Amino acid sequence: MNNPSEGFAAHLSGELGRSQHTVRGYLADLRSLLGHLEEQGLEVADLDVPVVRGWLSRTRDEGAERSTIARRVAAVRAFTRYLHREGVLAADPGPRLSAPTQRRTLPTVLDEAQAEAALSRPVDDTPVGVRRRAVVELLYATGVRVAELCALDLADVDRARDTIRVLGKGDKERTVPVGAPALDALDDWLATGRPALAVRASGTALFLGARGGRLNVRRAREDVHAHLRAAGLDAAPHDLRHSAATHLLNGGADLRSVQEFLGHASPRSTQIYTHVSADRLRDVYRRAHPRA
Repeated sequence: MNNPSEGFAAHLSGELGRSQHTVRGYLADLRSLLGHLEEQGLEVADLDVPVVRGWLSRTRDEGAERSTIARRVAAVRAFTRYLHREGVLAADPGPRLSAPTQRRTLPTVLDEAQAEAALSRPVDDTPVGVRRRAVVELLYATGVRVAELCALDLADVDRARDTIRVLGKGDKERTVPVGAPALDALDDWLATGRPALAVRASGTALFLGARGGRLNVRRAREDVHAHLRAAGLDAAPHDLRHSAATHLLNGGADLRSVQEFLGHASPRSTQIYTHVSADRLRDVYRRAHPRA
């Protein structure tokens, strides 16, 4: 195999449906691994458990975070599985590699009063102000990721059903309901904000930047930061997603529904939100348990 990187990149994006961000990260890890092999005088066909563990050990010695090591383990597992399938490796060492246990930090969550205060504050009626309100309302109402919001097209909004169609990680599509306040903010954006910014090259993008192109993730994050700071909150855009999930659970939604709402592939990703429902659980316990 002359250049394993090219075939592996095509395998990741085409067959496995990995995002561009994941592909870039895995290829960076692959370059490090191939450099390690070259230093050792080895070829790709020499990849085995001791060789990979030596590379990972050096990564740890260089002070890499657990998350970096875990990603490198995931990258090398995908790579060796691909090489084994292509006949480059007689055996796949990937399953024998273990990733470090991740320390999961609890998400930052706005309480419902904070969310209400942030979303109800007045904004200016400039196109940017109208967009800012629509972006913040939609992120909180739907729990979508910022990148998913920026990728929305006009046709993804279904006013007959009050939903949006979201293309998530791995090109997985989901339909998410939208509440009335967010729909009102979206209608305002479509009626006054977007027409003021639209140019011939705007195409079908739902949200537009100052020059009429599709709103990029960096600018959308700045919109959210500016809005939340003005409301006196030190919170990040992704905290709106955390807050939406938490408030759904607090309101009685089941974990499976919240998993679908967020577009999580595994319920394990959603379970982190259950910690913030402890108060609700205690209330239910006191009302329902005979020995409470």
